[in-house]
Amino acid sequence: MTESLYNLTPVLHLLIMGALVAMVPLCWVWLRNPQASTARRVQVLTLITLFITFDLVLFGAFTRLTDSGLGCPDWPGCYGHASPVGAQSAIALEQSQMPHGPVTHTKAWIEMVHRYMAMAVGGLILTLAAFAWLRRWRGDATSGVWWPTLTLVWVCVQGAFGALTVTMKLFPLIVTLHLMGGLVLLALLTIQVQRQRLASGHRNSVLLSPILYAATVLGLFLLTLQVLLGGWVSTNYAVLACNTFPQCQGSWWPLMNFEQGFTLWRHLGLDVSGQPLAFESLTAIHYVHRLAAYGVLVYLSGLAVLLRRVPALRVPADLLLMGLFLQLLTGLSNVVFDWPLVAAVLHTGGAAALVVVLMWILTGARASHSTVLN
Repeated sequence: MTESLYNLTPVLHLLIMGALVAMVPLCWVWLRNPQASTARRVQVLTLITLFITFDLVLFGAFTRLTDSGLGCPDWPGCYGHASPVGAQSAIALEQSQMPHGPVTHTKAWIEMVHRYMAMAVGGLILTLAAFAWLRRWRGDATSGVWWPTLTLVWVCVQGAFGALTVTMKLFPLIVTLHLMGGLVLLALLTIQVQRQRLASGHRNSVLLSPILYAATVLGLFLLTLQVLLGGWVSTNYAVLACNTFPQCQGSWWPLMNFEQGFTLWRHLGLDVSGQPLAFESLTAIHYVHRLAAYGVLVYLSGLAVLLRRVPALRVPADLLLMGLFLQLLTGLSNVVFDWPLVAAVLHTGGAAALVVVLMWILTGARASHSTVLN
């Protein structure tokens, strides 16, 4: 492909497109809440932004799993245009040379819709940060500005990783960090939603024993590691390296090359010397994720059972259990049914939901030495 990796010609058109998409939820919030205070409107808008960002994470997984990440091989547009409509001739030429290659009309649209959604999320987060600072400037002491500002900075970082995902040709480490960045964005928005609910008096902090609070923090840490391992499996296309369960390739300990598999700085499908990645490396990537999943599943299930004993956390604890069951079901489906698209997308969605639930619990709770777990 001879197209420049970065082509800023369509930036203005893309910004307009992102603004138009972002205006839909903005107008909906303001029109649906005509008598509400600004604080209430911002609270609703933050919740909607969290929902749309969750959808963006799912669509990002769909983009990756349909091999559409290079559907438009330049950034931020598509062959220097704001949409695949203007790039039809370039896409048709690439598709004629490689009918099943990375560039097709369908894949180009999938990739650009993902970018439009990302720009809309960026616009919504910018709006939330602007309102936070405006309220603070007007003397509203209850308006927290640092979490919205941090979220704005992070979405810019996430956008940079999105650009690198394309320009570095799906470099596994970059794609994995881009996935992880999306989950961090979900966590930051969840924190804002919960803090706004606490500030408005709609709910009170839940007191947890120090041990249970620390156990929940540890659960989030273990989940983060597992998500990183899962992202490494997905971005290296190692899901089918083990196509049997519970064994892998008919063995409890198949041949694995850990050093090559977990060498981080290398191109997709290649080792550090530029040679094709050995199958034993893909096996190691898959099997480490599977073995770690057993431990994380047991730990988080036990944590959910303990959290259910706190009346105010019964609902999120149940959601945690349901999310874990979804992860188990979709993970098995990926192996047994040869990586069906729906199961693979839901597996990413389940991981994102678990992050949101655990962050929801932690942000709405605090440790208290006077609280004893019954």
